[in-house]
Order: sequence, then structure tokens, then C-alpha cells
Amino acid sequence: MPTFLFDSIIFGPVQSRRMGISLGVNLLPRTIKYCNFNCIYCECGFTPLAQKDIQKLLPTRQEVATELIDCLQRMDVTPNAITFAGNGEPTIHPQFCDIISDVIQIRNEYAPQSEIVVLTNATQIHKSHILETLELVDRCMFKLDSAIQSTAATINQPGKQLNVDAFIREVSAFKGKKIIQTLCIEGEYNGVQFSNITDAEVDALIQAYKQIQPYEVVLYGIQRDTPIQSLHKVSKEKLEEIAKKIEQAGIKTVISY
Repeated sequence: MPTFLFDSIIFGPVQSRRMGISLGVNLLPRTIKYCNFNCIYCECGFTPLAQKDIQKLLPTRQEVATELIDCLQRMDVTPNAITFAGNGEPTIHPQFCDIISDVIQIRNEYAPQSEIVVLTNATQIHKSHILETLELVDRCMFKLDSAIQSTAATINQPGKQLNVDAFIREVSAFKGKKIIQTLCIEGEYNGVQFSNITDAEVDALIQAYKQIQPYEVVLYGIQRDTPIQSLHKVSKEKLEEIAKKIEQAGIKTVISY
């Protein structure tokens, strides 16, 4: 079982190949995961408590602002990015929109060269206030692990029914700078064998990418421990092979291994 959790509201900075020096913002609890997906590969494990119990553990809007200002004032260098990531899905924090507004103001005052980046599964962008808020940030990195409904359900284990076609439509309509992240994986879960790197899976992803028209696609593999042991890490050579096929379809693609 994995135990990797961010134990603070503001973490890092870390050196990211794609974003440079990145300062992380964790809007979720410090001791457990809180997400409306239970991705079977997630380094943070599974969401262990009912929503009503977890809500009490979330950082407040004021705590986020105070800790971010303090960290930026203490840093010797300005981060290239302020990145919302952490122990789950940031957009399910009830004060997400207000926090983004605060962070934009803080960034403008203390680190005007920094990008604001949000990593999200896009399950909340059907809500107009979430969509409008995400379009204010410099870039959004959306998760799409499969464009085939059954495979996505197996890999992502959503709390509610996941509609992949609706996801593709909603992200396609997103007006901000969008990057799609796809974790390439195969294995077995609850007796079901799965893979998102078959020809059919990759072809379906390419069709989805064409519709979404992202700035770029990022392919990556398992990089830390996972909640279950029956998953297989995809080789760098396989990632490069898939990336080449996506590039041939006219979509900028990078790999992270």
C-alpha cells in the first residue's frame, strides 16, 4: 500500500521537467486522500472516509492564502509555476473558486512571472462557476486515461458514473490552455484484465485528442507505489512508440518516465 501524501498546504518547490520550478498547493487533507476518483494507480491510495467526515479536514481559504504568501516571501527564487495538485481533486474543495481568485492576486503581487496551473480530472467543469474559474488560470492539465467507457471506469473507479463522451465534449469546449495527461497502464483489478495501450485504446485516445485539440498531450507511466500490486509499468520504449503514433496524427506529445 502506498503512503505518499503531501503533508502541508504548500509544498516544494520541486523541479519539474515541464514546468520548471513548481510550488505546489494542496487543497485536500494532509493525512488522507480526498477525491471523486479512486484511480487504481494513485500514489495517494484510496479515499478512506465519507465526504462529510473529510470536509472537516480541508484547509480554509485563509490558511491557503497565508501559507502561500509566507512561502513566496521566504523563497530565494521565483517559481515558474504555482501548481494545484496534492492529495486528490482540487476542484471539489468548496472554496476552490475563491481560493483561485486569491492565488491570482497573490501571484500578481509576489510572483508575477509565475504561471498558475491546475491538475484536474475535469469532473466539475460542467458547473459554470468551476469552468469560468479554470479558464482564469494559465494552464489546466486534464486527466484522460482512456477514451473507452469500460476501461476508464476500471482505471479511474469514479465515485459516480463517468461519462467519457461528456468529458470529451466539455474539455473540447474549454477556452483556456489545456494539456491532457494520460497514464499508460495495464494489469488486473477485481478479476478484470485491462490495458489502455492496445491499438484500439490508442486509436480511441487519438480521436479524443483530435476533438479536444489540446496544447499538448503528456504520456506517463507509474512512477511511485500503487494501492494494488497487480499493475504493470509500461516501458519507456512503449511510451515512445505510442507518442510517435499520436504525433503522426498532428498532436504535440511528450512523455514523462
